[in-house]
This record gives sequence, C-alpha cells and structure tokens, in this order.
Amino acid sequence: MAWYKRNKEEDTQTEKRSVPAGVFTKCPGCRETLLTADLHVQHDVCPKCDFHFVLSTRDRMLLVLDKGTFVEMDASVESIDPLGFRDSKRYVDRVRSARREVGTSDALIAGSGTIDGHPVEAGFFVFEFMGGSMGSVVGEKVTRVFERALERRVPALIFCASGGARMQEGVLSLMQMAKTCAAVARLRDASVPLFSILLHPTTGGVAASFATLGDVIIAEPKALSGFAGALVIKNTIRQNLPPGFQSAEFLLKHGFVDLIVHRRDMKATLAQLLALLGQGSAPPPANG
Repeated sequence: MAWYKRNKEEDTQTEKRSVPAGVFTKCPGCRETLLTADLHVQHDVCPKCDFHFVLSTRDRMLLVLDKGTFVEMDASVESIDPLGFRDSKRYVDRVRSARREVGTSDALIAGSGTIDGHPVEAGFFVFEFMGGSMGSVVGEKVTRVFERALERRVPALIFCASGGARMQEGVLSLMQMAKTCAAVARLRDASVPLFSILLHPTTGGVAASFATLGDVIIAEPKALSGFAGALVIKNTIRQNLPPGFQSAEFLLKHGFVDLIVHRRDMKATLAQLLALLGQGSAPPPANG
C-alpha cells in the first residue's frame, strides 16, 4: 500500500510555474546566468567577464551617435534579382522575408550624424539581414558613404559585421570589393580619414576589401575577423593554427588592428580620434 496519495486539489494548488523565455541569458564566456534586462542596460556586455554579446544595429547607432543627429540616406535603394537565383527558395523571396523581419531595406544603414559634435558619414552593417552579406546594394551604399564624406570633407566610419559577399548575386557581389576599394583610394588621395570598426564577425569579401583599409582600424574585444574560416585555412595549408587565430587580440598582436576598444568606451574613443584627425566643421547634409 502507498504511504502517500496526492489528491486532485493538491495538484491544482502546487502547479509548477515556468520562467518565461528570454528572462535570463547565459553568458558563453563565464557561464553566468544573467538577467536579460540587466544585460541590455550594460549594452549587452557581461558584467562578470566583459563578454561582448552581439548588439543590435539600432542599439549600436544610439550608443555611438549623438542623440537626434542621424539622417539616414539611401533608404529606398533595394536589391533586385539580376541572376534569377534560386536555391531552396527564390532570392527575391529571401530578400522580401529579411526586409519584413529586420525592418531595413538591406544589410547596411547609412547616413550622416555627429559624434560628440564631430560631423561624420557612417555606415552600419545589419548582420540580422542575411548575415550582413554584401550585395550590389550594400556595395553601392558603402561607396556613397565614402563619396559623401569626400564631398563634405568629413571622416567616414564603417561598422562592419558581415559573412562576406552575397552568393545569390554571384560575380556582381564580388565586384563590390573593387568598387568600394576605389572609393577608399579617393578618400586617401584627398586626406579624408576612414575609421573601420570590426565587429563580430567580419569575414569574407568585406574583410578582404574596405574593412581592412581604414586609416584607423578598431575592433571590439574577441571579435572574429578574417577572409576564410579557420577550418578551411587549416585544411588548405595542412597546419595547425595558433591559439586565438583571427581574434581581435591576435590581429592586434600581428599589426592588422590598431586598437581594441570596449563597447562602453567606443564613443569616447571615436570622439578623441575625430578631434585629432577630423577635418573640422562641415555643412549639414541634405536629405537623400
């Protein structure tokens, strides 16, 4: 005979209560369980070990730009399907779905603003949009950022987070590497500074073009950056890779990165660099 019997009334009174999804976040760095709301207050940086979670593009813009100064440009430029590409679904359907889910026209938000009063032309990669891949539209918008900076004689900033060239546009996406690099060359000839900020991850054709051509290259802690994946490189050269290969710390040690900057210090660091290297005052941008 069982020595205890649970009745229905007791079952009702002792119902288990589950924690709603998203209340807690586990840090991959230190395995600490964090309140998601507290994490957002810290700009998505773990207060225990300083692990930098991926920050949404809109939150990053609020973090580094002066409030109310950003004027978005080229928001109406949208991708088409020049190759009629289709894999498991049509390319036009993938783009349409990404626009609906993310709320941007493509994988880059570009425009004019100020940082601590210093005028800049800036581009922010939207990794949420098809992995921040660079197709014809992204290449065009990046180039226009550089062209506006040249016209206004103000520094250009690019916050890079990308999986590389967009495969659905084939060779047209690869052409954006040369196009954007040519625009960087024009900036350099005119002594207009370019600041490249490498976020996690910055890879492929973006890393192999303008992202690594900045006059000052900054990275967030432990951000991964490189052309090909570590496993691909290892299998190609048939050698073991050094610890931390392609991390921001490894790149700094070997001269590919100038600074590693904590997220909380990013705006102050950029403001200091702009004061040192900026071109002074510039006319306000026209809406485009």
